[in-house]
Amino acid sequence: MLLCHNGKFIPADKPFLMADNRSFRYGDGCFETMKVYQGQLLLADLHFERLMASLHILHIDPAQFTKDYISRLVLELCSRNNASELARVRLSVYRGGSGLYVPETNTPEFIIQSWELSRSIFELNETGLQLDVFPDARKNTDKLSNIKSNNSLPYILGGIYAKQHGLQEVIMLNPYGRVADTTIANIFMVKGKKIFTPPLSEGCVCGVMRKHILQMDLPFKVEEQPLSIEDLENADEIFLTNAVYGLRWVGRFRDSSYGNATATIVHDLLHEGVL
Repeated sequence: MLLCHNGKFIPADKPFLMADNRSFRYGDGCFETMKVYQGQLLLADLHFERLMASLHILHIDPAQFTKDYISRLVLELCSRNNASELARVRLSVYRGGSGLYVPETNTPEFIIQSWELSRSIFELNETGLQLDVFPDARKNTDKLSNIKSNNSLPYILGGIYAKQHGLQEVIMLNPYGRVADTTIANIFMVKGKKIFTPPLSEGCVCGVMRKHILQMDLPFKVEEQPLSIEDLENADEIFLTNAVYGLRWVGRFRDSSYGNATATIVHDLLHEGVL
């Protein structure tokens, strides 16, 4: 297996980062998780738009980061790793140079990795996910909370909590006790004939699939609205989204159980475009 480091393809098991790497030291950077299908980088425009916004927030010079340049490297890496048919790709960007908290430079460096995916990623989960709230950390509601930061401790601890308690996912709350997102997904709630998802001001990651759904022409009205735990408990359905698996439906949240009629329709409409 190969990875791409600053435009050069090297063996994935070859050491190449130094101890003063700023991503290792401080989580100083951001990342994009993407999907490649049949030699195409899916939702490339939305991924690149979010990447540019994230670099701007972090004061990292976008330098050579154009959509064509990154897309070409992503597809070449997948080809070299024999994963062009269906692959998960991670682009990690971090601030180059060393320094302590104040950096010596704002020049970016990057790593691209790819892994082959099974076609089952396109299938809707047969059994609903078990979901609960992560009690040990809250997400801020500042502009940093909307990016996919290399500093991901709340999500890591949330994932550990889910595993320890036999859950598939946990909800991350904001400082006001309202719903932000989950460890690896944005959250949507169905009530009646409407679909609701927290606005970015509630502290959720600016998910690419979330944004795609908000822009789609669906047979349901989709609105951004702050969501409480009580809202979720009284919902008709809950589903989660990200750029790799698309959509997964939730079967149980605490003492409430849910169906998946709306989630199934949205899932099918998403995958008509092979997402």
